[in-house]
Amino acid sequence: MKSNAGCWRLRLAVLGIVTIWLSGCATVGSETTGFRTCVPIIEYSQEFQATAAEELNTLPDGSAVSEMLTDYAVMRDQARSC
Repeated sequence: MKSNAGCWRLRLAVLGIVTIWLSGCATVGSETTGFRTCVPIIEYSQEFQATAAEELNTLPDGSAVSEMLTDYAVMRDQARSC
């Protein structure tokens, strides 16, 4: 009796390749479908923001904390647009 394992391997390989090709033809990303969950944005008082700005000015140039705060500002802007 002949083994047909090679035939199944070929079919699975073709199925995998076709799946990759078809997913490459998608016109819309999967992350844009469905429900979007937006995180709440905490509003800070003017006094609190002034205190934070003063503390930020005391940090040395190029500090990791100031770089992280820059990234945080970008994320807040993205959350606002959500």
